[in-house]
Amino acid sequence: MTDSVPAVSAPPNSSTVRVSDRFATYVHQVCESKQARAALRRGLGLPVERCTYMHRYLVSWLRDHDDQHHADVRRAYYAVAALIAARPRSARDITPDESAIASWYERANLGASLGQAVAKGVLKENSAESALHLMARQSSDAVHPGLPALVRQLLGGGITVDWAVLLEDLAWWNRSRDRIATRWLEHYFRTAGGTTDSAAPVDSAEENDR
Repeated sequence: MTDSVPAVSAPPNSSTVRVSDRFATYVHQVCESKQARAALRRGLGLPVERCTYMHRYLVSWLRDHDDQHHADVRRAYYAVAALIAARPRSARDITPDESAIASWYERANLGASLGQAVAKGVLKENSAESALHLMARQSSDAVHPGLPALVRQLLGGGITVDWAVLLEDLAWWNRSRDRIATRWLEHYFRTAGGTTDSAAPVDSAEENDR
């Protein structure tokens, strides 16, 4: 007997609720089924073409709500669904509250989450900054495989991730990488609370040019 897709309540019919927020709520509800959660988790870090077990839960939703034919958009949805499904048990009780969503530009992106992790001692400052600077130079093909381990560290340390913000940033990464990476770094330094004169890793090529 196969596991059916859990019944999902209709999202509020409001123009103030972004599609990305509706998707995060949908995936949280789907993950109430252990079998569905396991199927979504199997796509961690993988391209869509290798996420065969995820299609039954995501194809219809994506068809009805966003551009299923844009490869970057589709991969972002699959990646975030897998990350939500792979949350540690301690983080599963935290669900999106669409009625209390702050202004989009006030919401925490991945850089802010990393900054919080540094401020709370979950991650070392050099590790967090190195991860951000590395991603800022990479295409989404290189960013996606590294996200599961990074997000697992954040969630395991009690740091929340705004799934809707991450979804939209990943969907636009290849088209607006510099803008998004700059925003991540700005939010990181606003949040981390560390000193600015600490020794930072220096790129060897950059050092040779001095």
